[in-house]
Amino acid sequence: MRPYRSILFVPGHKPAWAEKALRSGADAIILDLEDSVPAGEKAAARAAVAGSIGRLRSLDATVGIGVRVNGLSTRLTGADLEEVVVPGLDVVFAPKIERATDVLRYDTLLDHFEHRNGVTGLEYIVPVETVKAIQNCAEIAAASPRVGAMIGPTAEHADIAREVGFEWTPEGLETLYLRSRVLLACRGAGLHALTGLWERIDDLDGLETFARQGRRLGFRGMIAIHPSHVPVLNSVFSASPEEIDFYQGMVSAYERAAREGSGALRYRGLHIDRAHYDKALLWLESARAHQESREESREESREETHEEAGR
Repeated sequence: MRPYRSILFVPGHKPAWAEKALRSGADAIILDLEDSVPAGEKAAARAAVAGSIGRLRSLDATVGIGVRVNGLSTRLTGADLEEVVVPGLDVVFAPKIERATDVLRYDTLLDHFEHRNGVTGLEYIVPVETVKAIQNCAEIAAASPRVGAMIGPTAEHADIAREVGFEWTPEGLETLYLRSRVLLACRGAGLHALTGLWERIDDLDGLETFARQGRRLGFRGMIAIHPSHVPVLNSVFSASPEEIDFYQGMVSAYERAAREGSGALRYRGLHIDRAHYDKALLWLESARAHQESREESREESREETHEEAGR
């Protein structure tokens, strides 16, 4: 999965909001068919989301586009996927997964509708929302090649808070264990590790502090529910020039020392050895992957623009 830094949710039955979300600069936009859509508007929302996918893709080839469908227990998932699995879609945000077999049930539906609708390569973002999902998160992460990312839960008022019964704090210690379980599952399966949302819309300082804590733990992106949160998340989860310089310098210093027959050295006041070198290589690879992902998408956008101009 592309290393999305910011993933912004938009109610699926409000198409105008989707185009506004695009202007936020989010790496990915999730068009919601679940909690934000009233029961009586579910059917109309599917058609609206299918139209939004096409419009968003025509406006921006770089943005990731996903849909949060209704969970399997609602018996609406198949109808959702039937209508919204269309060209331009990248991600299915698959809620209420609690065990590996739930992932396989999604696979069965998605295999059918991809084939029928001429779509390929869809991946899942899996939110961890229940106690059973926490307990089974490693199995869920490895259940299917389609699982590209999982989310460590943090929400103040969402399902996980109700199920676990924790009392939310801005510092997030009450969800540290839950998030850490998911983070380790992601690392074990090679998935993109995301941390959950910050519900306090106007507290951008709190958001930045929480996002930086998530990055220090090992998460590489975060969910957003308001466009004002996107620039903060993009900044926090991007490699700074100073960080790139630091790790490139570490790699060069270690390789030079290794050629001279030394496996350990002093670098900018730090003792470093092969473990530090390996971490620096991995960090630079991750930073490079994000940059290349954005550049490839921009190039695709330019090519499509040229094709349109030539018609």
